[in-house]
Amino acid sequence: MFKKVLIANRGEIAVRIIRTCKELGIKTVAVYSTADRDSLHVYLADEAICIGGPQPQESYLNIPAIISAAEVTGADAIHPGYGFLSENPGFAEICNACGIKFIGPIPQTMLLMGDKAKAREVAKKAGVPVVPGSGIVKNVQEALKVAERIGYPVLVKAAHGGGGRGMRLIEDPDRAESLIVTAMAEAEAAFGGGEVYIEKFIRNPRHIEIQLIADGKGNVSTFGERECSLQRRHQKVLEEAPSPFVDEELRNRLSEAAVRIAEAINYEGAGTVEFLVDEEKNFYFIEMNTRIQVEHPVTEAVTGKDLIALQIAAAAGEVIDLGQCSLQGHAVEFRINCEDYRKDFRPVPGRVEKLLLPGGFGVRVDTHIYEGYTVPVYYDSLIAKLIVWGETREEAIRRGKRVLSEFVIEGTLKTTVPFHLKLLENEQFQRGEIDTRALETKILPSIINS
Repeated sequence: MFKKVLIANRGEIAVRIIRTCKELGIKTVAVYSTADRDSLHVYLADEAICIGGPQPQESYLNIPAIISAAEVTGADAIHPGYGFLSENPGFAEICNACGIKFIGPIPQTMLLMGDKAKAREVAKKAGVPVVPGSGIVKNVQEALKVAERIGYPVLVKAAHGGGGRGMRLIEDPDRAESLIVTAMAEAEAAFGGGEVYIEKFIRNPRHIEIQLIADGKGNVSTFGERECSLQRRHQKVLEEAPSPFVDEELRNRLSEAAVRIAEAINYEGAGTVEFLVDEEKNFYFIEMNTRIQVEHPVTEAVTGKDLIALQIAAAAGEVIDLGQCSLQGHAVEFRINCEDYRKDFRPVPGRVEKLLLPGGFGVRVDTHIYEGYTVPVYYDSLIAKLIVWGETREEAIRRGKRVLSEFVIEGTLKTTVPFHLKLLENEQFQRGEIDTRALETKILPSIINS
């Protein structure tokens, strides 16, 4: 096992990793920007090193500074968390070249699965259904021909990256050219490459993902599915495990498909295989995230497994052979962001002047904020994750209502706590009748008008 792990991240995920490392008897090193010198992960780690200015490029994306911090402190491994450098194969390669273990898959695997068009080919060769679509298209005319062949509506998606950037829905050919040009330009700006690919747009799908851990020795363990369909601008706002839509037969099929993909690339570490599932329970592979996910706590709640600990164990060369883990109860994760949901979720960071964290049976809060803390303007707006567990989905929702009503965050910032309270009162959500467009087209308008 590792002796000292540097966490190349910030916020709640850095705190989360530090806590597991301490339980495993591993020393920790926090890196931080000048804007994060008062962040909680800095106080909790055994050592802390400032690596640059407030902008991500100056600090959390500053590879030389991070490597130097690891070498100076004698860290023998780096955990990248999620975001920032977590899916950067160049960073992983540099870590390995410096004799520092990157806690994640090997660079070649990250590079392969990070290219969504190549990832589709992996899935097809593994016998996993994919959404009808193309390989990479390099110019507008080629994209137009592909869209015509597949048939509208189609999605144009960036070949490198995610988070909804470089993605456009084209309903008909009249606006196709302008939307393709816009998607390519956005992909170029966000990811350094304007390549895109075209997919058939599936109406009213659910976004279902399978969590897995693989040890690189041929063993792949799966941990059930997560329901991640409630999204705005392709960003998740709430996750559940298990999905209210997925039955045992579909869960087994999805898990087997995820295992086939992981085995095909001899995967190592934590990974998430994401699928679109239509109303008839046909599923299609869309991508694989080669890191730990923001929403991993709901899976931990229903399986009783520490996924960060398993991820570290896999990186340390331990054998992990848990098969397909059974699920117990139901869990919901609420993403608490410093945003004003009534103004299109506009970020409103600020100072936390009063903080009351909820508690009780089946309640977990992952956060890095505290009274007197000022949320920086430079980073993602996520400030906390509230996870509730119940024996049934109905019990988890009731617990969520109680817990959200106790969650007090006051100051110059705004949060999405009021949004989540209204969401739990929505009858469509309560019935579990959700898909990837339900929030924006139906649920959110009713919440705002209520």
